[in-house]
Amino acid sequence: MKKVVKFGGSSLASAEQFKKVGNIIKSDPDRKYVIPSAPGKRFAKDVKVTDMLYHCYETAMTETDFRGLLEQIKARYNEIIQGLSLDMSLDDEFKTIETAFKNKEGIDYAASRGEYLNGLVMAKYLDYEFIDPVKYIFFREDGQLDQEKTYNTLGRKLNKVERAVIPGFYGCGADGKVQTFSRGGSDVTGSVVAKAVLADVYENWTDVSGVLVADPRIIENPKPIHTVTYKELRELSYMGASVLHEDAIFPVRTEGIPINIRNTNAPEDEGTFIVESTCVKPEYTITGIAGKKGFVSITIEKDMMNAQVGFGRRVLEAFEKEGVSFEHMPSGIDTLTVFVHQDEFQQKEQAVLANLHRAVHPDSIEMEGDLALVAVVGRGMKATRGTAGRIFSALAHANVNVKMIDQGSSELNIIIGVQNKDFEAAIKAIYDIFVTIRL
Repeated sequence: MKKVVKFGGSSLASAEQFKKVGNIIKSDPDRKYVIPSAPGKRFAKDVKVTDMLYHCYETAMTETDFRGLLEQIKARYNEIIQGLSLDMSLDDEFKTIETAFKNKEGIDYAASRGEYLNGLVMAKYLDYEFIDPVKYIFFREDGQLDQEKTYNTLGRKLNKVERAVIPGFYGCGADGKVQTFSRGGSDVTGSVVAKAVLADVYENWTDVSGVLVADPRIIENPKPIHTVTYKELRELSYMGASVLHEDAIFPVRTEGIPINIRNTNAPEDEGTFIVESTCVKPEYTITGIAGKKGFVSITIEKDMMNAQVGFGRRVLEAFEKEGVSFEHMPSGIDTLTVFVHQDEFQQKEQAVLANLHRAVHPDSIEMEGDLALVAVVGRGMKATRGTAGRIFSALAHANVNVKMIDQGSSELNIIIGVQNKDFEAAIKAIYDIFVTIRL
């Protein structure tokens, strides 16, 4: 059995955390390929190493002396090395980084050094082979992962290596220079490695015991989700649930490799399994609740709009012309409402309204801002009658005014629009009716 294990920045922030990680890896001989992030925060007001690198490189770009900042980063790694009693030095590596910063090697290069250096330390600590992803993970000219070249090259290399450390977050750009994934991209590296070696499981270790039913900042001690499908997680991630980089799903999904979200600080917890599909019955009717604030609704009213071919297309073109993307679009016989991000829309609202009047000649247009969208997601909703009714009842009992409700054709999610001020109350009410009362 082969397991790929990725550890987040909080899991590797100090020597103490490194030791926890080492114990986790050594407790299971199937954990063969390790993807480390850069060291995260050691305490609440600490600074992540990646942010220190960004600041250091930006300082270098202003021709200001940045060596003091680089020494601070070096001290973070030396603290870990000394805490682990390792016989190693990163002096030569930091000399190389200093020269590269002076030569303006690029912001991606700077950001990637956190993972690179932590990978060297991890490989030494575990006595695993170190594999630099810049030689095996490739990006195309459009910035997207070159899948064929990456999986062929990386797969051939790793199939010859029994155990290896592969730093997360970066690879080689089309120009031969270091290129990074978007922030949090170590999750994606882990997924890419899992596909390349056809792993049985991709374990993603972080500081929470899996995906939670709701945001712990809103719900006190929310219940964990034991099993969630890729589709469910995609819906929750899109609406703000952020345990896993959303692009990390795609490489393993095509191979049917499950992702297991685990807690470094509570390794005995089973965590959450993310799978393609499952016959496991969900514990609750809903799988999870997520949402975002800061939307505006634009409602277009026109008699018999449903009989006008191309009406919806023309409405969306009015937004497209101004570079505004839509989030949701519920409709009726004579009305169509478009939800967009308020901060993106405000500066362009009058231009969009003018476009709408010219394109569809509406009877009226109404706008309402300061709205939030709440997504209730769950495969169990398909087989349960009255889910929407229970949501309405719970929100009414909590005195939350529902501005919009829309159910997708897959019956996997229900989207509810409420005022920003009612956002937390809405999530609490829905959690209570489906989870707390169920208990």
